[in-house]
Amino acid sequence: MLTIILGYLGLAAMLCLSGIGSSLGTTIAGNASEGALKLNPEKASGYMILSALPATQGLYGFVAFLTWVGKDFATDGVKLFWVGIAVGVVCMISAIRQGQVCANGIIGMSQGHDVQTNTMIYAALPEFYAILALVASFMV
Repeated sequence: MLTIILGYLGLAAMLCLSGIGSSLGTTIAGNASEGALKLNPEKASGYMILSALPATQGLYGFVAFLTWVGKDFATDGVKLFWVGIAVGVVCMISAIRQGQVCANGIIGMSQGHDVQTNTMIYAALPEFYAILALVASFMV
């Protein structure tokens, strides 16, 4: 019974923590976008692109969730718990930090600097770790 409970907690962790991280990351960048629109509204599409980047970690958590949802919790519950915690925490921290990188790029764009491409490259670096967590969850 305990392994079944742990299995469900693992599923909840991978889905919820990655979703929380994505919502925090997108709002961090979105808040910067709102301020940037006051300074330089012509670059609104660039702000929107950067604001949306942290949403992908929530998708990675959802894909991991779909991968593990059909497993036998009686035998895989403990493993699923730790996989869920790992994927959820990595995706959450990755999304929050990516949102901060994007927010800084948005502020730079609003000040007239051509930093959108560089910001997207820098923002891909924390996302890489969320992708690694997703791939690792497939390999377990």
